[in-house]
Amino acid sequence: MDPSYGLFALTEEHQLLRKSVRELAEDKIAPRAAAIDEAAEYPWDVHELLKSADLLAIHVPEQYGGAGADRIAHSIVVEEIARVCASSSLIVAGNKLGTMGLILSGSEELKERYLPQVARGEITFSYALSEREAGSDAGSMKTRAVRDGDSYILNGTKCWITGAGVNTHYTVMASTDPTKGSKGISAFVVHADDPGFSVGTKERKMGIKGSPTCEIYFEDCRIAADRLIGDEGTGFLTVLRTLDHTRSMIGAQAVGIAQGALDAAVAYVKERKQFGKAIADFQGVQFMLADMAMKVEAARQLVYVANASAERGDADLTFLSSASKTFASDTAMEVTTNAVQLFGGYGYTRDFPVERMMRDAKITQIYEGTNQIQRMVMARQLLK
Repeated sequence: MDPSYGLFALTEEHQLLRKSVRELAEDKIAPRAAAIDEAAEYPWDVHELLKSADLLAIHVPEQYGGAGADRIAHSIVVEEIARVCASSSLIVAGNKLGTMGLILSGSEELKERYLPQVARGEITFSYALSEREAGSDAGSMKTRAVRDGDSYILNGTKCWITGAGVNTHYTVMASTDPTKGSKGISAFVVHADDPGFSVGTKERKMGIKGSPTCEIYFEDCRIAADRLIGDEGTGFLTVLRTLDHTRSMIGAQAVGIAQGALDAAVAYVKERKQFGKAIADFQGVQFMLADMAMKVEAARQLVYVANASAERGDADLTFLSSASKTFASDTAMEVTTNAVQLFGGYGYTRDFPVERMMRDAKITQIYEGTNQIQRMVMARQLLK
């Protein structure tokens, strides 16, 4: 690979953004994190906080009224929020996932219709690709979209939809030609109030409990034909391009979770005393912390490299996006597990945040493509 892909720089604006988001997260979101997890309810107060701080959709280009923030800036926002509350970070990360297909493949008319509203925080998007029998194998999806004059009629079910029931709009993948497999998939914008659209009950999850995950249903759901994103049959290409730009956001979320657990562990081992001294003085503990910090920083740098690659549109983007998501999420799972270990029995209770962080970290190894799928993606990039 061309080593130039690793060149990036954090500007003064990036540093100031990190400082401001961290202050906001620690002051307003961190005190709510445990309650959000316990109640398993969407934090509308945090949603409004992020909206008022203009952080809800900073990725929307300036020409549509957005901040036009670059990918590294967006990853810093996700990382700093995830450092205190993974559920809250999905408000930002999920909105980007839901709108990225529109940004990458939508017509100018469609972008003008929706993106200014997204930028103002008036509407938010979910992403609807997965089905019960079509997870990693997206080409076998059963949801159909049939053209009927100036409309499409959608029928089917999508599952594992982040923000379902909360968000106002959905980017939905449906088959317009089942005989073509993945090449027969098309992308559409669906409104939450479209007749024939409905949302199922929330999944009972291990972690990220403050972010609703539900099935969504289409029963003769009629939408205007001009809500097709791109051309018929280009939906799967839009999927692949979208994930190239958003998997590194999951990497950023994973880095944030890991950093939060590391920070908590460092503070705890300085205070906890055994055998007459702080456990931070024991070499075995120091080695654990060193390994944790080393991997968190390596993951962070890989996430930034992937986002810089996305900004430039490099040929290595697919590999780097998958690599950053995989390495960061594996790191988050390892670091949070070790943080629980360092807390001992206390780490296994809900009195300390590392238990929640460990549960939240797990999903980063699964959604937006399992890490097993990511390794297949990376290998194919190397071998093609």
